[in-house]
Parts: sequence; C-alpha cells; structure tokens
Amino acid sequence: MAEPEFNATGVRIERGLLRSLTRAGQVVIKDGRLALLTSYGTEIDSAPVQAVQAHKPLFAARDRALAMMNGHRYSLTLGTPDRFLDAVRAARSARA
Repeated sequence: MAEPEFNATGVRIERGLLRSLTRAGQVVIKDGRLALLTSYGTEIDSAPVQAVQAHKPLFAARDRALAMMNGHRYSLTLGTPDRFLDAVRAARSARA
C-alpha cells in the first residue's frame, strides 16, 4: 500500500459552520482521494481530489481551511492549513 501524500491528525472537522463532527479527526490524501476520518478511523466523507474545492477563508483564524466535497462544506482546523492546501494542489496536478 502506498504512503499517504498528506496525513494530518488531531483535526477538528465541522460541517458547515455550526455542526462539529469530530475534535480529533484525520485528513488523508492518498491515491488521488481526499478522505475525512473521525478519531476512530470511520470515514466521514471522501472524494477524488479533482472534485474537491479547498481554500483558506478570508476572515477566519489562521489555522482554518475550508473544503467543499460532495455538496457539503467542511471547516477544518489544522495546525498547518497551508500544507493541506499545497497537498491538494499537488495531488490535483499529479492526477491531471
């Protein structure tokens, strides 16, 4: 099995702006797919990186990133959102 292209643990994942799904989740980019996992490893959502829109919100904390996938907006509180955004871009260009 190949190594993940990006793996972040201890990520707070919220759907929309109000509903917290997990406070210690995991974000994994592997084999051209982005997966959001709970702290127990259960998949919250996943999609091909080509179908994911990820960006840094304009008026939010520095440790936040937003991801749109499968019609849902997820707010991700990561220690390094720039690494996450760079990994999404790199995975997209690798699959293009």
